[in-house]
Amino acid sequence: MKHVAKWSAACAVALCAGCSTPDVAHYADQQPPLDVAAFFVGRTEAWGMFQKRSGEIVKRFHVNLEGRERGGRFVLDEDFRYSDGTTQRRTWTLTRAADGSWQGSAPDVLGTASGHAAGNVLRWRYTLQLPVDGKTYDVHFDDWMVLVDDRTMINRARVTKFGFEVGQVTVFFRRPAP
Repeated sequence: MKHVAKWSAACAVALCAGCSTPDVAHYADQQPPLDVAAFFVGRTEAWGMFQKRSGEIVKRFHVNLEGRERGGRFVLDEDFRYSDGTTQRRTWTLTRAADGSWQGSAPDVLGTASGHAAGNVLRWRYTLQLPVDGKTYDVHFDDWMVLVDDRTMINRARVTKFGFEVGQVTVFFRRPAP
């Protein structure tokens, strides 16, 4: 029986280790440095897709974004157009904390979103009320946003419910040429 308990414990540790993610500080030396407000100020365009955990692409989308400073906060409007013809609008209100982290809210986000940036990376986590086929599900997003150059950012999000992955979102952001 001792061997079964040891084997079970070893398997649990291995599974947990496989699920861990790097600390955002790991990217502190990466260039160019990401300043969230500077990247998103003005107009930005994005293209992306949602995939089920099986890899099946469920929806593609295009987003027009408009960012601006307002009263010590950063406001980011997102206008989505999905491949099935539906549209959605989300307005984020973001605040930078003294330690450089970010807090944010949006009407369809439960509680407060939180983000930490280091180097060219931002890790952004929040719970979104996601409408699907007439029902709304509370799903957790764990976004990793990586600044490639002054005009391009890639975002990969792991979407989970009850700790289990239900899918992934991949988004490419592009700022207009100066």
